[in-house]
Amino acid sequence: MHVKCVIPFMTAFEQLGLEPELLRGIEALGFTTPTPIQELVIPVALSDDNNILALAQTGTGKTAAFGLPLLQRIDGAARNEVQGLVLCPTRELCVQVAKDLENYSQFAYQYKVVAVYGGAGIEGQIRQIKAGAQIVVATPGRLMDLLTRKAIRLDQVRRVVLDEADEMLDMGFKEAIDFILGAASNRKSVWLFSATMPEAVRAIANNYMDNPLELSAGKRNQTNENIEHIYYVCRMDDRFSTLKRVVDSLPGIYGLVFCRTKNDTKEVAEQMIRDGYNADALHGDLAQSDRDRVMQRFRENNLQLLVATDVAARGLDVQNISHVINYNLPDEIEVYTHRSGRTGRAGKTGVSISIITPKLEEKIRLIERKTKAVFTRKSIPTGVEVCEQQLMHIIHNIREQEVHTSEIEPFMPQIMEELKDFSKEDLIKRFASVEFNRFLQYYRNAPDINIYAKGDKRRQAQQGEASGFQRLFLNVGEMDGIDKRDLIQLLTRTVGVPNRAIGQIEFSRSFLHFDLEASFVETVRTQLPEFSINNRRLRVDDAAPRQTKSKPGGKGPDKFNRGGGNDKFKGKGGKPKGKGKW
Repeated sequence: MHVKCVIPFMTAFEQLGLEPELLRGIEALGFTTPTPIQELVIPVALSDDNNILALAQTGTGKTAAFGLPLLQRIDGAARNEVQGLVLCPTRELCVQVAKDLENYSQFAYQYKVVAVYGGAGIEGQIRQIKAGAQIVVATPGRLMDLLTRKAIRLDQVRRVVLDEADEMLDMGFKEAIDFILGAASNRKSVWLFSATMPEAVRAIANNYMDNPLELSAGKRNQTNENIEHIYYVCRMDDRFSTLKRVVDSLPGIYGLVFCRTKNDTKEVAEQMIRDGYNADALHGDLAQSDRDRVMQRFRENNLQLLVATDVAARGLDVQNISHVINYNLPDEIEVYTHRSGRTGRAGKTGVSISIITPKLEEKIRLIERKTKAVFTRKSIPTGVEVCEQQLMHIIHNIREQEVHTSEIEPFMPQIMEELKDFSKEDLIKRFASVEFNRFLQYYRNAPDINIYAKGDKRRQAQQGEASGFQRLFLNVGEMDGIDKRDLIQLLTRTVGVPNRAIGQIEFSRSFLHFDLEASFVETVRTQLPEFSINNRRLRVDDAAPRQTKSKPGGKGPDKFNRGGGNDKFKGKGGKPKGKGKW
C-alpha cells in the first residue's frame, strides 16, 4: 500500500519511540524536530518487521530515518554478529553514513559500525570485521569481494538498508545487489530508500520485498519547495562567459557546477582556475587519492566551486551548498531533481541555476510541468551589475570585519601618519578599490551578452555595439607552425576573449591579420605581448582595412575546434603563462 505524507503535529523526536540514549545523541548534534520522512519511517521501522519502500530526496534526513531505528534494534549481546547492513552507491556516502551512525549512538551502547569500500586496503577492513561488527556500511563492489573471499557472513543480518537505490542501479550494481541480498537470506526486512522510483528500483522491490509499506514525503520527481529555480539564455559561445558573470554576481557562492561529460568538467574547471577562481574538478578520471583531496577541500569550505559530472557527484553529502549551476541541462528530468536537491537541504533555502541556449527553453518548460517547479528567466548580469555586486560585498565585509584591537594598536601611529592626508571619503574609496579594481578592469567594456527578442530596443543597441570590429596585425604566421585553432585557443582560453568576438583570420607566411570586437582590443593589446613564440615576443598593431569588407565572423572561429592544446605560445621567461598550456 502507499501512504501519503500527511504529517501529524509533533514537536520532537521523543514522540517517535526512540530510546533516551539515542535522543541524547541527536540532541547533541543539534536536531530537535524530525523531518517529514523521519516522522513517517522511524515509528514504522521500530514497531515491526515491515519491508519499507521510501521515496526521499537528497537532504531530507533519510540517514537518520533508517539509522536511528537500525541502531535501536541491534542486539547488544550479539557482539560479533553482523545484524544490520547498509548498502551505499559511493565511498563518500558509505563513510558519511558510518560516521552518522556513530554520532547518533555516542551516548548509547557502543555499537560496532564498520565501513567497507573500494579504494582502501581490504586487509584492514577484514581485520575490523573479524574484530566484531554489528553494523556494516558497504559499497556493493567491495562487499561482493569480501563475500567471495568468505571474509564476512551475512546469514545473521536481520535488516538490510538500500540507500540511494536508484543511484546504485544507475551505476551498474544490480548483479551485486542480487548477490548480496541472496547472501543475507535470513533477513527479516529490507528498507529501500530512493530519490526517484524508476522501473529498475520497482523491480528490486518486487523481487525482494513482500508487501512493502510505501512511504513518501513528496511526489515523484517533485523538487524541494525551498529551492529557487533560475535560468539564463545565451549563445553557445557565451556559455562560459555567462557562467563567470553569474558566479561573479554572487560573491558568497558555495556551489556545485554540473557538466554532462568529464571533458567538459575538466575544461570548465581548468578555465575557472586559470581565471583565478577557487575551483576544482570532480570526474571519473581522478585517482581516489585526488578525489579524496578535492572532496575534503570542498567539505571544509576551502573550495568555493566544485565542477562535477553527475556520476562523480553521486553520494556527495555536503551541507550548506548555496547554489547548483547546470552548465549543461541533464537528459533526464529525474537527474535535474537530484542535482537541484544538493542545495536547499535541512530546511534551508537554495538556488538552482541553468545556463541554456534558446532551443532548450522548451526543455525548461517540460521540467516545470514534470517537477511542478517554477522557473524564472533572468537577464545575464552586465559588467556594471557584476561590479556593483562585488563592490557591495567588499563594503559588507569591511563592515563585518573583526578587529583585533590590541594587536593592531601598536601600529596605529604609523598608519595614521601614512594616511593623514586623506579624507574619510578618500580612505573609503581606496579600501574598497583594493579588490574592486580587478573586476572593474575586466568588466569595464564588457558587452551585453543577453539574447533579446526581435524589435527589442536593447537588441538593436546590442547589435550596433557588436558591429564594431577592428582589424589587427600579429607578428607570427605560417612559418611559426601555428594555425587558426592555435590563435583562437590563445585568445579564448588564455586572454578571455569569447569566440563570438573573433572575426575573420587571414594568415601569411610571417604574420597574420584578424578581426576582433572593439571592446576586447585593449585587453588583447595588453596581454598578448606577455607571450612569445620561437623566442620572439608577440606584437599587436592596427592593420590596414581590407579593400572589400567581409562580414565579421563569417568564416571565423565557429568552423574550428577550440581543443587540441599545445605549448607553442610561452609566457615571459619561456614558461607557459598561468596554469594553462600557453
